[in-house]
Parts: sequence; structure tokens; C-alpha cells
Amino acid sequence: MKIARTRGELATVLEKERDAGTPVNLVPTMGALHEGHVSLIRAARSSGFVALSIFVNSLQFGPGEDYRVYPRDEKRDLESAEAEGVAVVFAPSVDDMLGPAPTTTVSVGRLGDTVEGRARPGHFDGVCTIVAILFNLFLPDRAFFGQKDAQQVAVIKKMTTDLGWPVEIVVCPTIREADGLAKSSRNAYLQGEDRERATVLWRALRDGCDALSNGRDLAGVETVMLDAFRSTPGVEPGYARAVNPDTFERPAPGGPVLLVVAATIGGTRLIDNLLVE
Repeated sequence: MKIARTRGELATVLEKERDAGTPVNLVPTMGALHEGHVSLIRAARSSGFVALSIFVNSLQFGPGEDYRVYPRDEKRDLESAEAEGVAVVFAPSVDDMLGPAPTTTVSVGRLGDTVEGRARPGHFDGVCTIVAILFNLFLPDRAFFGQKDAQQVAVIKKMTTDLGWPVEIVVCPTIREADGLAKSSRNAYLQGEDRERATVLWRALRDGCDALSNGRDLAGVETVMLDAFRSTPGVEPGYARAVNPDTFERPAPGGPVLLVVAATIGGTRLIDNLLVE
């Protein structure tokens, strides 16, 4: 496995693969790899050369968020990547990734400003800007993302289509713990009873799915999900919405519904979602 620290080192590695005609499969991450990331790597490995990026993107963190304490363990991440057959890891410094005085931002407009984007203003602009840089550096044939970050997936799909990148966005299923908690790097923050409380996100989604199946209207479904949060001590509700999975607006009658939730538990903010066909 090769480790590239600079854009130049990465270009040298990728040039050899492109000369050989090997498809490039990119798995963008912020490190702190867990089973969810591993599932993306394995999906990518099944169809070509696997490239992994590790970069904690300061642009997607707002004031007072957890950028400085975000879990980082590069040694463990590199060991995991090598064990899973990753061919190259791009782990740049902030300066090499962004340059000395970056001023360009990529935005997808309203899609990035609603739901999670409303709760975290500028978050998806930061995501899009870094993913755009990665796409330009790697020129991947496919890029792999997890369904757990459903709005991020919708935003990146929109950006890719609008800017005409010939990149196939591959979305892989959410990986969960045995009790339903979605795998997340931020789960490392959960201590003691907060870890048990965190399962309320999955419970809220299942309650919402049951309510939808039983004929409740969308406003009623959202109330049911919020009630799950409100009835659990130590949980601060964020949002509970029923949206179209592509636009994050209200779903059309008879169309697919994506249930999306966010809550803060012991100071840790978690998100999750469930698609109901």
C-alpha cells in the first residue's frame, strides 16, 4: 500500500494506474475508520483499484463544533486500510489540501441549506468543496459513500450531475450495531448510559416507519419520531423529518419517503435515517 502526503505524490501513483487502464475507486473519509468505512472499502475493492482519502475537513465544521477533538488515529487507520487491500491512501496536510489562502467554495444551493444544512449552516458547502477537490485530484471512475449520511449523498449526487463529472456515485447500506445504532466515528464520544440512550435514534425511525405504514400523515409521523426523543431522558431532540430522498423537500404522494433524525446525547450530536419505499 502506498501513502501519498502531497498532491504530487498522489499524481505519480495514479498516473501508473491510469496508464494500465485500471478503474479508480475512491472512498473519501475523515479517518477514525470503523466497520461502515470497511464496508465501503470492500465494495470498492470488488471492482478495481481502491484509493482511500483521510482528511478531517475543517470546512464542514461550524463554530463550536468538534473539529479539534474529532477522533483521529492515523496509525490504526493505515493498518486497517492495508489489511483491507487499499492500494493508495491520500493523507494530506491542511495546507496541501486547501492551499495557503483558499477562497473558492462549492455549493448546491437549497438542497444543502435544508434539514441538516439548516442545523449546520455551511456544512454541505464544506463537504462539496473538499469532495470537488478530491474528484479533481483522483478523477475516479466511482466514489463510494454510506447511506448513513443520506443528505450528504444527495448533495454529492447533485453536485456531480450539475458539474458534469463522469463519476458513478455508489451508495452502500448503513452498517449498524446489534442494537441498531448506526456506526459512526462520533460513537467514540458516547460514555456509560449515553451509549444506551443513543439507540433512541433507531427506535424513533422504526416508530416513524410503523406510523407511516399505519396510515399516519407525514406531520403525524414526524411527531411520533420526536415523541421518542422527548420520552427519553438525556436526549436533546434535533429534528425528525419525512422527506424526498433526492430533494429533501416534502415527498410526493405515493413516492419514497426518507425518515431523517438528529439528536444530541451527552453532548454528542448523532444523525440517522431510514428509507421507506
